[in-house]
Amino acid sequence: MKMQIRSAKGCQWDEVSLGEVMLRLDPGERRVHTARTFDVGEGGGEYNVARGLRRCFGLRTAVVTALADNAVGRLIEDLMLQGGVDTSNLRWVDYDGVGREVRNGLNFTERGFGPRAAAGCSDRGHSAASQLKPGDLPWKAIFGERGARWFHTGGIFCALSETTAAVAREAMEAAREHDVRISYDFNYRPSLWKNFGGQQRAREINRSLMPYVDCVFGNEEDFVAGLGFEISGVDSSYSQLDTNGFRRMISEVVSAYPNISVVATSLRTAKTASVNGWGGILYIKGEFYEVPQRDIEIMDRVGGGDSFASGIIYGLLAEQSPQWALECGVAHGALAMSTPGDTSMASLAEVRRAMSGAGARIER
Repeated sequence: MKMQIRSAKGCQWDEVSLGEVMLRLDPGERRVHTARTFDVGEGGGEYNVARGLRRCFGLRTAVVTALADNAVGRLIEDLMLQGGVDTSNLRWVDYDGVGREVRNGLNFTERGFGPRAAAGCSDRGHSAASQLKPGDLPWKAIFGERGARWFHTGGIFCALSETTAAVAREAMEAAREHDVRISYDFNYRPSLWKNFGGQQRAREINRSLMPYVDCVFGNEEDFVAGLGFEISGVDSSYSQLDTNGFRRMISEVVSAYPNISVVATSLRTAKTASVNGWGGILYIKGEFYEVPQRDIEIMDRVGGGDSFASGIIYGLLAEQSPQWALECGVAHGALAMSTPGDTSMASLAEVRRAMSGAGARIER
C-alpha cells in the first residue's frame, strides 16, 4: 500500500511548493484592533508544508513564489531563509514605490482563546504572487533538469486571481511529465472566493485540477464547499464528525477521480478556541486508516492542517506504513498548534515522542 515515488538520487529536492508567502503580523495575547505591537513571521498554506518538511523532518524543499522587491519582500525572504527552504525559484517583481501595481501580502491574525475564536484579516490584493501567469516560471527546469520527488500546491493559491489556477495546472502538467507525485490541499477560504465566483467557481477550478493529482488533503468544509461532495452524518457547524460519512465521501471522490490514490482529511471539532478534538483519516489505494479524535490544547491553530499534511507527506516519502504516516501527520499538526505562528517549531524527536503517547513531563 505504498506510493511509487521517485528515488531521491538525481533529485535536487524532495518536495517543491507553489504558493503565496505573506508576512504575518501577530498581536500575541491581544486582538488585532487593540494591538500596539506585533510579532512578525512568514506563512502561507503551501509554503508551510515545505517549511515543515525542511525544519522538522530534514528534507530538501523549495518554494516557488513571487515577491515585490522592497523591504517587506526582503523581510519575508529573510524569514524563509531562516526556515531553510530553498528560495532559488523566488521571482522578484519591481516595486513601484507605492504598491499601486504590485505589493506583498500581509496577514493580521489573532489566535483566539476560550469562547473567542481565532480570526484573520488579510491584506493581500494585487500581490506579486497573485499576478503570476503561465510562462513565468521554469517548470521543466525545476522538475526535469533539477528534479523533485513531490510537488504541492492548493486552493489558496488558485483563488488568488484569474491566472493562478492556470499556473498550478501548468506546474502539474510538467510534474506529471517528469513522474513527480502531486498533492493538493483544498484549503477552502470563503473570503478568497467571495468576489471570485464563490463556491461554484471554487468547485469548477478544483474539479478541473483533480485529474492531475495523486494526493488530496482537506477537512470537512473543504470537500463540501470546495469540491461539492457531501458528507453524511455531520451538522452545519461540524460539531459532530461521523467518520463513516467521511469514508463514504472519500470513496465517492476516488471513484470520480481514479487517478487519486491518497486522500487525507483532518478531523477537528472546535469545542473552544483553546481545546479542539483532533484526529485524522487516511485513504491509500483502497484501504482506510484512522486516528480517532482526542482533545488537544491549542495555542495557535493556524497552520495545523499544513503540518498535518507535511507529516503525512514525510511518511510517504520515507516509505513508512500508511498508519505511521497518518499518526505522524496528526502528531505534527498537534505540536504545531502548541506554538505561535503559521509554521511548525517541532522536531522529529518530539513528533516521535507524541506518536508514542508519551506525556509532557519536562525534559532536561
